[in-house]
Amino acid sequence: MGSISDLPAMKTNPKFIFFTDFDGTITLQDSNDYMTDNIGYGQQKRRQGNIDTLHGKITFRNSFKEMMDSVSKPYPECIQYLVDNIKLDPGFAEFFNWSLENNIPVVVLSSGMEPIIKALLAALVGPNSTKMQVIGNDVGPRPGKTIDQEGGWQIVFHDESDFGHDKSLTLRPYAQLPAEVRPTMFYAGDGVSDISAAKETDLLFAKRGHDLVSYCVKDDIPFTLFEDWTTILAKTKEIVEGKTTVKAAALAGSEAYKSSLHSHSL
Repeated sequence: MGSISDLPAMKTNPKFIFFTDFDGTITLQDSNDYMTDNIGYGQQKRRQGNIDTLHGKITFRNSFKEMMDSVSKPYPECIQYLVDNIKLDPGFAEFFNWSLENNIPVVVLSSGMEPIIKALLAALVGPNSTKMQVIGNDVGPRPGKTIDQEGGWQIVFHDESDFGHDKSLTLRPYAQLPAEVRPTMFYAGDGVSDISAAKETDLLFAKRGHDLVSYCVKDDIPFTLFEDWTTILAKTKEIVEGKTTVKAAALAGSEAYKSSLHSHSL
């Protein structure tokens, strides 16, 4: 069991912490998918890799490495390309400002690369973005090259797991804190890289129409659907203000999803 001093998000003794995926969750587009589809090996091959990962035919780590290896533009050009094209979820800025006012740390857990995420957050959110802790993979030069050269960079994974970055490793020490100090933990995500985090949180927000929803339904993991961060802000406010509980929200979320499926099949 980790001590509080080892956990950066605990330094203000928060009662709630919001962990979130970055690509396709905080942003409207997934920056890694966007690069792969437009300047890498293309959408068709990338989508097949996602499907194979979901069905356990390939690890997320290997599928993701193949995607990133297909992008050969120098790294600074990749960052600029994404800053020029990736848009923020319409409700995220309001949510983030509210979280700062209410001592709710936001921790970004990503399978993407930290330099890209930090550059995008700086461009999209502004100077306050440095108040978000970002944990992701890194980038490094290929042998004999620099990341500023064509074909010169490669992804450097965060850990040895099949995910490349096992997000549950960050969540677990918080979850294991003694009950009197343990914060309520939220998590928002959309895809296969969020699978390891899905079972470790108190309330999971899964993005409508994305792979994480299919996974949660298959493994019977409670979740609340979200369209964008205005949904997340409304629900999180209700919980923080004591108008509903995490358990009730998770149950209502799963029931609402099942009933919508049922009505579509009628």
